Amino acid sequence: MKKIILPLLAIIYTSLAFGQNTFKAIIKDSESKELLLGATVILQGTTNGASADQNGYLELKNIPNGKQTIIFSYVGYQEKKNTFLFPLIQTEPFEILLSAEEGEELDEVVITSTRSSRTIDNIPTRIEAISGEELEEKGNMKPGDIRMMLNESTGIQTQQTSATSYNSSIRIQGLDGKYTQLLKDGYPLYAGFSGGLSLMQIAPLDLQQVEVIKGASSTLYGGGAIAGLVNLISKTPKEERELSFMLNGTSAMGLDISGFYAKKNNKIGTTIFASYNTAKPYDPSDIGFTAIPKFTRYTVNPKLFVYFNDKTTLNAGVNTTIEERIGGDIKYIENNGDETHSYFEKNNTNRYSAQLGLDHTINDNSKLSFKNSLSYYDRAIEIPNYKFSGVQLSSFSEATYNYKVENSEWIYGLNLWTDQFNQDKFDSSKAVDYHYITFGGFVQNTWNVTEKLILETGLRGDYQNEYGFFALPRISALLKVNQKLSMRLGGGLGYKTPTVFTEDAERIQFRNVLPIAISETEAEKSIGGNFDINYRTSLSDNMSFSINTLFFYTQIKNPLILSPTTENLYEFQQPNGSIDTKGIETNVKLTYGDLKLFIGYTLADVKEHYNGKSTTFPLVAKHRLNNVLMYEIEDSLKMGLEAYYFSPQELNDGAKGKQYWLFGFMVEKIWDSFSIFINFENFGDTRQTKFDNIHTGTITNPTFRDIYAPVDGFVINGGLKIKL
Repeated sequence: MKKIILPLLAIIYTSLAFGQNTFKAIIKDSESKELLLGATVILQGTTNGASADQNGYLELKNIPNGKQTIIFSYVGYQEKKNTFLFPLIQTEPFEILLSAEEGEELDEVVITSTRSSRTIDNIPTRIEAISGEELEEKGNMKPGDIRMMLNESTGIQTQQTSATSYNSSIRIQGLDGKYTQLLKDGYPLYAGFSGGLSLMQIAPLDLQQVEVIKGASSTLYGGGAIAGLVNLISKTPKEERELSFMLNGTSAMGLDISGFYAKKNNKIGTTIFASYNTAKPYDPSDIGFTAIPKFTRYTVNPKLFVYFNDKTTLNAGVNTTIEERIGGDIKYIENNGDETHSYFEKNNTNRYSAQLGLDHTINDNSKLSFKNSLSYYDRAIEIPNYKFSGVQLSSFSEATYNYKVENSEWIYGLNLWTDQFNQDKFDSSKAVDYHYITFGGFVQNTWNVTEKLILETGLRGDYQNEYGFFALPRISALLKVNQKLSMRLGGGLGYKTPTVFTEDAERIQFRNVLPIAISETEAEKSIGGNFDINYRTSLSDNMSFSINTLFFYTQIKNPLILSPTTENLYEFQQPNGSIDTKGIETNVKLTYGDLKLFIGYTLADVKEHYNGKSTTFPLVAKHRLNNVLMYEIEDSLKMGLEAYYFSPQELNDGAKGKQYWLFGFMVEKIWDSFSIFINFENFGDTRQTKFDNIHTGTITNPTFRDIYAPVDGFVINGGLKIKL
């Protein structure tokens, strides 16, 4: 019997052994072909599974002979089922491509500010994008302008330059607003005199995306982008019509009404944005001065798109903004003024600009683009016994050529800027007129050195009619260590052409400010760089985690500073020395099902170095903390809780501001064609007037101090959004 059983067992064992197979595969993203480490497979109907290693490679063992179905899955991707006949004929690993699920946020955001139209994951230059639902959520909180949208981003601080009129500028990594370029679809429409009220006059409803580049960005966009740039990307028409309206009211007696229309019909496309924004004077502290001024603003932005064929597209648009804004003594603003209650600050602005763009695809590898803009900006600032006004005329022309091969992309470009300001004369003071012409050329190359290393290099040369020639090189590199970990390193040079339109001059309404002595000054120049590490991973089927840490440094040589003279005038001086900013930004994102937690921390150490002495740069919160918790049921409900911390700030008068927290809560209920929202902004009612004063002197002749904390306090806003 043993002689029969033992050979039989051996035959059965051998048969079973030969009936067990191994399946080998490499799992990749179907679009980017990036390796999906951690992707899982399972043999259908069993618990037999495996996961991909750091090279995207996996082995599934002990598979019986015959037809077998294997299920492939990865968080954020569509599940895939493939049937194979075992034993397999193919011995090499199979390449399995998974597609992203619709609606999943996988950072597949296309960026235009680098002109290469790559996704955000494949650009060596570090770019932050506010888009989609995040853009809509921030728009709910402040539908009338973009100030809050930017102020709640890590590393960005909006600085209020007027205590009574709300005028504000953008600070990136602690540097003055004059060092940040604000663009609209790549056009420099908000520079010089026209930048003073820009944040308060741009409504977000027609924006598709906001792209922020921190650090020197002068290679592609010229002077002025020392601290970085903010590019506001407008919506474009699609085949499906978009018609949306927003109505918003505030407890501070403000009203915002805006509408947007977009539609593409064969050869013609159109977008139209219009808004009406108004507010009554508001003084929550009962100190006698407006925290929010009285204003009325009308905005109309029509744009036409002509699609001549598959290769050639023309777009033309007009931006029109008209606003009257007045703040100051609230009794005077409410028509109850007298000799005592007579202080006011009035801003009347008329902003008109026209843009023309032409894109022509030559072939699959090359493309030509041309764009031009003309801008007219007329603004008058008036306070008792003084008025400053003038007209700024500017133009921008650009031609670019893009050429792509398999692993490399080249961008060549020529630019021409003109910027002319003419001050209206009311007295014997010297006008601060100027007329600048800048001609520039640039080249940029993006090279996929390997699957893991992408290198971006660029060089710009600018000739400025008053300050001569500037050479601006830059370099950035992206290293994809694996699917979860990537690193970026970059740096470059920048410059800023001097003008009188700075935060310090805006703060005193340009009163007694002397014109810049061009023969005695030079352009401000900078050198800077940054290094960031980005890590993201899936913790479970419904939980993910990501963290990004940025280290930055920028030095500005021979900065232009506004200083008082012995004759009660102000002049721009250029002492030997520098300003530098260095620090860290960290962003953490944790998602669990319908919950999302965002934590951001900014350390900005900004110093002035003059005559061997170092002092802290004023109006910079060295430590900032951003916390946002979102709960979202897609297409049904959104809820957000926010908490922001600002550390003490040095003030221009030598004092030190107080630390403070800001809290907010927003809810939006969504139906098919409309939604309602309510936002409790600053519900802790943090106000500078609670713990510090905002002016000295009398109410008739006040001297306003730096505004480093909110003055409007707790404000509720809510409204209705309609999509037809």
